[in-house]
Amino acid sequence: MNDDVESVLNDLVETSIDGEKGFLKAAKNAHDAELKSLFTDGAHRCREGAAELQSHMRSRGLRADTSGSAASALHRGWISVREALASRDDKAILGECERGEDYAKTAYKKALGKDLPPDIRAIVERQYQGVIANHDRVRNLRDRYRATAT
Repeated sequence: MNDDVESVLNDLVETSIDGEKGFLKAAKNAHDAELKSLFTDGAHRCREGAAELQSHMRSRGLRADTSGSAASALHRGWISVREALASRDDKAILGECERGEDYAKTAYKKALGKDLPPDIRAIVERQYQGVIANHDRVRNLRDRYRATAT
């Protein structure tokens, strides 16, 4: 069971680290101050989530990954942020961030389908709720930006 738990949690750690990196890139390139703040906060929440999982893994004697994976990031949707950043279009950046958060939602939902110890499950469930909130903030701003497009 430890190998399964380690694998599931490392997937979530990588997802969180990749999310942090994606949000930081988006914050750096967004024009709107509200978006910069949203993306910076998103990066901070991702970093905290990864650190919390890593800490619990180490306390259980599990090997905790410490960096996201470039190959994994491609599947998580964050690589596409680069293309949106090339145009520095806030609507496009929001869309790509939402895509990255879609992947995070899927990763957390998949993890919750696994047999996790109760204390770890509680952490994953709480973080999943945070991922949903992050996604919804991004989606709502994206929708607002689309509505104001000329």
